[in-house]
Amino acid sequence: MFTTRFIPSRTANSRGLTSLCLLISLIVVACAAAPQTPERMLAPAGTVKATPSIHPSDAAASYHFMLGYQAELAQDMDRAIQEYQAALKTDPTSQSVKARLAGLYFSLGDMPNAVRYADQAAEGPSQDGQLLTQMAGILASAGQGERAVTLLDRAIEVDSTSGDPYFTKGLLLLNLKRQPEAEQAIRAGLARAPESAVGYYHLGRMLLDAGKGEEAAASFERAIAVNTSFEPAYLALASIYESRQDQDRAVAVLRKYLQTVNPRNRDIRHQLVRLYVAAKDFQGARKELNDLLAEDPSDLDAQLRLALVYGEEKDYPKAIDQLIQILKARPTELKIRDYLAFLYEESKDTKKAIETYTFNVQLEPSYFEGHLHLGLLFYRLKQYPEAITHLNQAITINPKQPEAHIVLGLTYLQNDQFDDAARALEEGISQNPKSADLYFNLGTVYDKLNRFDDVVRVMEIAIKLDPHHADALNYLGYSYAERGVKIDQALSLTKQAVALKPSNGYYVDSLAWALFKSGLLTESLTEMKRAVALAGDDPVLYEHLGDIYAQQRNLSEAREAWLHALELDPSNNKLMDRFRDLGMGDPTKEERIQQAKQRVSEKIQTR
Repeated sequence: MFTTRFIPSRTANSRGLTSLCLLISLIVVACAAAPQTPERMLAPAGTVKATPSIHPSDAAASYHFMLGYQAELAQDMDRAIQEYQAALKTDPTSQSVKARLAGLYFSLGDMPNAVRYADQAAEGPSQDGQLLTQMAGILASAGQGERAVTLLDRAIEVDSTSGDPYFTKGLLLLNLKRQPEAEQAIRAGLARAPESAVGYYHLGRMLLDAGKGEEAAASFERAIAVNTSFEPAYLALASIYESRQDQDRAVAVLRKYLQTVNPRNRDIRHQLVRLYVAAKDFQGARKELNDLLAEDPSDLDAQLRLALVYGEEKDYPKAIDQLIQILKARPTELKIRDYLAFLYEESKDTKKAIETYTFNVQLEPSYFEGHLHLGLLFYRLKQYPEAITHLNQAITINPKQPEAHIVLGLTYLQNDQFDDAARALEEGISQNPKSADLYFNLGTVYDKLNRFDDVVRVMEIAIKLDPHHADALNYLGYSYAERGVKIDQALSLTKQAVALKPSNGYYVDSLAWALFKSGLLTESLTEMKRAVALAGDDPVLYEHLGDIYAQQRNLSEAREAWLHALELDPSNNKLMDRFRDLGMGDPTKEERIQQAKQRVSEKIQTR
């Protein structure tokens, strides 16, 4: 709940904007690829034009154009721009030069000039569909989506047989939240280019975003069928299967790529490792990782994933050794050392865990995670002053993270500093007003301060922020039931909590108690027995079980349940008094209770 561990990952998922940016970059690359001399060399295929006579201005424009292209090849973009602008001075109507300048400025991130020249190129008389598509891509990237769609419609009018402008238009429409039109445009492009893997891929992405998983998978499969080396389709198809928890099919897709396309693709192999880990096929993950490291021992991702696999297998010595080797080569990798400290925690080597976390915060005093994890570890060790020091430091570094506020509040709470706990959590809420967890924990502190109205208020806020916050639903429902107020709400709230976590014995106990308070004894007994079976030995649950039996006048069962509760907690004097008041005898004379008291006494003496 409170920690964010370093686990290397990659994702194959892309959405409309990412796809559009990729397509735009390809368009601009195309715009800057092969040299095209000024206007008369841009005639569309199949068009016949008479060759005009060569005027001095034409020769000068061609000369500067070729110098500009040579400068581009030499990566001298400033010189290229100067030469293209010189070409424009002698041939100010040249759409090709303007398009070239638009592409250059776009590649340099100078969007105002890119848009200016793209507009000028598009406004010319040329009927070149490729040029219009290129300029549409630049305008779209600058946020002029509607203008870009207009240019693409012109490109389609010029050459309705090409699929490219339809595909670009589809992605633009998707970013403009016009999904039905976007899908229609992509399908129109595929009708003209039925062997386009790119088209099927983008159609699949749209269908996936629309919740049509089966159709999306079929479209990705079609993309692979028409181009067996089209990597994005493999990744997207594997992602669909993974989202369905069908790890085997996801693995099969990636293995097909490795077997038929590129067995040395390291990105795909890392994805495969991640799938193996998700499916808990640690043997498969280790084999793939060892192969990756045999080919490239410096692969940091593979080294870390191997440590992660050892950690998942709870082979902590190997995981720790692996991370130590990485840190020898990369001693300043804070997140790797943070994970190493976590592994020390898991292997119960608390001393080394503290030393490792401490090394991180000494190396980088502003390292938030180091202070947070030290605070959490000291909290677990009940070393509250040390926990408070590091948690306050974490909050100073990053007050917008709720975890440090929560653990600080819990630290004060465990130390019976209820007012300090309330202040810590209230400060957390001032920084994180949308955190349901902060409100929930504040409610538990208000309960300790006997501020029941405030308990109700903040628990209701927590539930409003997160209607599925089972802890808040259960706590508020049980609070009503325990006080015998708003029993209908108590039943509703506890039922919601149990529906969210049906195997939580304490939630089932709350529901049973609400049923008990509403007089539904038979239903209450059924749920309480289930709660005891789920939660095991808990004195409160057995006390509740005895209460239900007593209310049913089943005193023998009540007596047994209460004796078991007193065995678990022999300090419950109120229950002992009730035991006597109902004529069940003196529980302190029961041998089992005497033995329980002896165990408690011995435990205290050994501390």
